Amino acid sequence: MTRKITQTPVLPELAQGRLLTVEQAAERLNTSVRFPRRLIAERRITFVHVGRNVRIPEAALDAFIAAGVVEPITSATLRKGRVA
Repeated sequence: MTRKITQTPVLPELAQGRLLTVEQAAERLNTSVRFPRRLIAERRITFVHVGRNVRIPEAALDAFIAAGVVEPITSATLRKGRVA
């Protein structure tokens, strides 16, 4: 008799951890619910289908926020000529 070995699917790092609802993600971003829904529709953020529901991993939301961080201009940056 042969035994089937089933493997548990490995989730990407951004899909692991706490899953937020679209409403929770909107609250965290301080936006309307439409904004995270648009991010999902445009595939600009990692999301997970849980049945018919959509969840956004907290790590993916943190990565999205971190990707949008703009460093301030300092006097050292001005001297080096790095102003875009």
